[in-house]
Order: sequence, then C-alpha cells, then structure tokens
Amino acid sequence: MMEEHSDHGNSEELLRRALLDDASSVAVSLKVSGLPVSDSVTVIFHGRRDLGTLQTYVAQGSLGTGSKVAPRDLLRLPCELDLADAEDRAEAERLYVEQAGALRDALVGADIVLGVWREPLAELIGAEVAIDHSVELSVRLPAHRLLPTALVAPETHLVVTPVCGARTLAEGRPPMGIACAQHDVARVYPLADDPERCVEDFREVVAEHARLLSARLDHQEASVERFLELQ
Repeated sequence: MMEEHSDHGNSEELLRRALLDDASSVAVSLKVSGLPVSDSVTVIFHGRRDLGTLQTYVAQGSLGTGSKVAPRDLLRLPCELDLADAEDRAEAERLYVEQAGALRDALVGADIVLGVWREPLAELIGAEVAIDHSVELSVRLPAHRLLPTALVAPETHLVVTPVCGARTLAEGRPPMGIACAQHDVARVYPLADDPERCVEDFREVVAEHARLLSARLDHQEASVERFLELQ
C-alpha cells in the first residue's frame, strides 16, 4: 500500500493511484538481503491489466506484505519481465523464476562491486565516503540507476553508483556499469574495471572539462568586451 503524497507532482500521483488500484493491478515483491553496502532491497514487479504495463521498481529495505512505501522511495528500473511466450501458468512461473533470478543476481553483483569500490575510493580521494540511499541524486547520470545506493564524497561532491541499460529480463541480466559523476560531468565504466584506474581517468576527465569551461568563459568575456567597445 502506498502513502499519499499529493505534493510530489502528477507522475507520482499517477503511480500512487496505479499501485492502489487492486482491481486492475497486481504487485509481486522479491527481497534481496545480505548485501554488503545496501544491506537489503526489495524488488517490486507491478502489472496493470487496464494499461497493459508491467514495470519494475526497487526500494531500500526489506518490505513485506502490507508495507507502506512512498513513490519518492521507489526507483524505476528499465528491466521488465517478459512472460508472453509462456504457454500456461506453469511455464509463466518458470519464466518468472528465471527472470527474477537474473535481476536478483544483477543487484547482488552490482552491490558487491560497490563494496569493492568503497575503501579504495576513500583512499584515492583522501576524504570520507558516505552511503546515500536516496532515489534522487544531486547529479545527472548518463544511464539508468540499478540500485537506490550510491557512494558519495561530500567534500568533492563525487558520486559513484551502479547503472544499467534498458532490456527485458528475458534477455538475461541487464548490461551494467559503474558511474562516476561530479557536478555536470559523468562517465560510465565497466563494472569489473579497477577502481583506481577509473578514478584516475575520471579525474582527468573532470580536469579537462574544467579547462575547456574556463577557456569558453574567457572567450565569452573577451567577446563581450569587444562588443561593449563598439558602443
């Protein structure tokens, strides 16, 4: 059951109404526990017969039947179940187990990698690293988030979080990566890549971005000065 939060916009209101409409919707949850960084998350598969939609969400924590969760606490994943090829209910159950298992394995793998990053990231940047379970982050990412979990360095505003590509779960685990983002700069690295190499590369990307931005601002300022001289 969803808590009512009418002040969060039309999209959240539609989501709230969708998940409350028991007559035309079904929700199935999958708890994933024992994660090294996230501790536990709950996957929610939500289907609407009247809208013809089957969507996937993930929320922080271990949620059971009757648990309340606000729309702002649900992370939408672009990884849908695909049970269309099932000839009967038994086949649909088998496909569900396979596909839900693929997503569970993806979540476990991504969280393990995030755990691997945690200590070396703090050493490389020389600052404390916090864990952020917010659905909305302060930076824009070039790919979809896979977990409502991120490593955040408050002093440098660096964010590291697992991301994924859109695909149906019938195709297996979604393509995954680890995203580094800071201010308006972001880059995705292979999930199995070395954290130190990724951080050093990202530092170079940020430095180059800062250099280009400074040059562009200087150029713009010079242009304005020349324009004012015309007056």
